[in-house]
Amino acid sequence: MPSYLNVMIEGCCHGALDDIYAALREVERRRGVKVDLLICCGDFQGLRSEADFEALAVPAKYREMNSFVKYYRGEAEAPCLTVFVGGNHEASNQLGSLFYGGWVAPNIYYMGAAGCVNVGGWRLVGASGIWHKRHYQLNHYELRAERVDVRDVIRSAYHVREVDVFRLALLGERTVDAVVSHDWPRGVEQYGDAAGLARRKPHFRDEMQRNDLGSPANEILLNALKPAHWFAAHLHVKFAAVVRHQGGAATRFLSLSKVLPDHDFLQLLEARIGAQEVVSLELHLARIRAAIDSPGADVKVRVEQFGQALDSPLRSLPPAPDPQVPAGDPAAGPTGSGPTSQVTSGG
Repeated sequence: MPSYLNVMIEGCCHGALDDIYAALREVERRRGVKVDLLICCGDFQGLRSEADFEALAVPAKYREMNSFVKYYRGEAEAPCLTVFVGGNHEASNQLGSLFYGGWVAPNIYYMGAAGCVNVGGWRLVGASGIWHKRHYQLNHYELRAERVDVRDVIRSAYHVREVDVFRLALLGERTVDAVVSHDWPRGVEQYGDAAGLARRKPHFRDEMQRNDLGSPANEILLNALKPAHWFAAHLHVKFAAVVRHQGGAATRFLSLSKVLPDHDFLQLLEARIGAQEVVSLELHLARIRAAIDSPGADVKVRVEQFGQALDSPLRSLPPAPDPQVPAGDPAAGPTGSGPTSQVTSGG
């Protein structure tokens, strides 16, 4: 018999885990349900100590530790399995050290730059970061540093890279139940109440008219994967749309706001799954079929799920300069640790 997961979707987190979990518990009380999974759509801002401010791309006046540090230190515990993707306001040193994903605190899991997990039979793709044309075709040169904390790379570190988009596209059409990103897929507003969005957010109008609102990289993934659901944030507005693909498939898109009074930042979803006794998290790594002619040569990635082979050169970079790493480590805590008994390797 099929069963269900109660999934809570949350928009921009900004480290406000106490407020998010309090709101989640209130929804549980009112609806008479138990949430199995919380999904945060970026700007998680998991600061472990004040040292992480040096790797956070926000003005100094917005620097605030917030409540994540309590979960990192074990002073508080997440009430349900929590997974998240990275946005454009993150401790890039922390997430850079967990490039393929990992536990940032007990029961709180980062999905990596581009990852895929299976939660209780629900297959979920995570695409971290936001679009920036300048860096899209570059490699992850920031990872050469032990810690990403130099002014010119803490921003490029959260820009989406072509190699990760095609790595996720290799998963194939209709093979995942949901995609989680921070940025919207470009043009997705055209499949919902675009006029209403323009009234609520008039500064979006120029981008909407140019078909420039959202990420071209996520638009590629939307058309390649055709997931049943897509969850995002970034633009601090609740917006829903239904994208109908050729062949009859449809993707239900939902974006949510940030954690503020009178903002729509939470949405409860009942996800139908196969019979499962335990809600666990299974990791999957998508493989790239690459051919490297010689060191430093361009890498050709062939993606065949589009109906035609798509060759994409991934340009090589010269060695990045070594950064000046400030002395002192973040406060001791369980970075990269978690309930490993729940994690199994996937293909």
